[in-house]
Amino acid sequence: MDVLYRALRLGFGAADAVVPEDWLGRLEPEALIAASGAEPGPDAREGLERFLASIRAESELSFFGRVSLRWDVLRLLRNAQMVEAAHRANPALGRAPVRQPVFILGLPRSGTTFLHELLAQDVDNLVPRNWQTIYPGPRPVDFDPARDKRARAVDWQLRMFAGLARGFSELHPITADSPQECTEITAHVFQSLRFDATHRVPSYFRWLEAHGHLQAFDFHKKFLQYLQNGAPGRWVLKCPDHTFTLDAILRVYPDARFVVVHRDPIAVLASVARLTWILRKPFLRKIDLAEIGAQVSERWIEGANRLLDFDRRADVPAERKIHVHYDELTHAPLAAVERIYARFGLPLRKEATVAMARQLAAKPRGGYVKHAPYSLESFKLSPVALKPRFAPYVSEHCGVGGG
Repeated sequence: MDVLYRALRLGFGAADAVVPEDWLGRLEPEALIAASGAEPGPDAREGLERFLASIRAESELSFFGRVSLRWDVLRLLRNAQMVEAAHRANPALGRAPVRQPVFILGLPRSGTTFLHELLAQDVDNLVPRNWQTIYPGPRPVDFDPARDKRARAVDWQLRMFAGLARGFSELHPITADSPQECTEITAHVFQSLRFDATHRVPSYFRWLEAHGHLQAFDFHKKFLQYLQNGAPGRWVLKCPDHTFTLDAILRVYPDARFVVVHRDPIAVLASVARLTWILRKPFLRKIDLAEIGAQVSERWIEGANRLLDFDRRADVPAERKIHVHYDELTHAPLAAVERIYARFGLPLRKEATVAMARQLAAKPRGGYVKHAPYSLESFKLSPVALKPRFAPYVSEHCGVGGG
């Protein structure tokens, strides 16, 4: 496979040098909408226009970046159209409730993915899977990803991307049937913080922050209702970026419950910056490491302060949220799970704990490889300068593991 990956990198690199930028057609909103055959609503259309305008003005796409962006936009438009059409054809989908969903949030690289995968082992929990955000559809009870053509296709796509984005699998080991983040759902209406991770789109990011996330989470609920197919379940949803979308989440899911995972920010920022760099490398011709460092640090200084504000929200009582520290989660994961279930009054069946223990045995540390700490200095960040800015958050949430 290494030979194949090397050939892919060389091939895309050569194409980047000689293939005209408009070889696949112009990456213009109306042209892509026409090619998709979809009819997005005005909100999704505006999101797409803002995103593509930001790409044209602020990102220099590689050949792979242009190919993948066209594929991605067409896929998202068609998927959203399919979900909306399913709701129109079967209004019962929209009447099926999404009751008391559990949202996992916190600093990135703090164990949120590890916890999400662990909770996914409980068959009483529903989680959106990678393949379901690419090929939306309900997941059968007896689902076998090795025998499903959609999952096999997504596993192939993930392997190819990992070959192009060296280091991705080390930082984010996932498969087609792994739980996926909510930003992949909200991307369908082009109102998602996901685009900022893979591309340089500062003006789109500023627009989205001002626009808000309510319309995105209205679609998010429709998407979950489509996946649950009239049989409501207990959804467990994860994304560090939930930290920035809490108002919209609570408007759409007023009975939501929250697990907030904490870790020392200085211990994670270099990893966040490195993952951003790795994600952008296949798509962009030029990347400024210092710019990524500044973007990531400022974003999560704000995120840490928002988590402190979340502690004081009167509309989320104590019984609907729980704080978990990274050290607690990694050193005694089943005990952390038991504490979460107890806080929310959820039954934890023996079958679920057995499945979770089996997952822990098969994928210690969630499949993450131990490595030396990444360097903040590579991204022009200074731990000495950062520590005072994170001090209130660290004092509140990184001293002990309770809450």
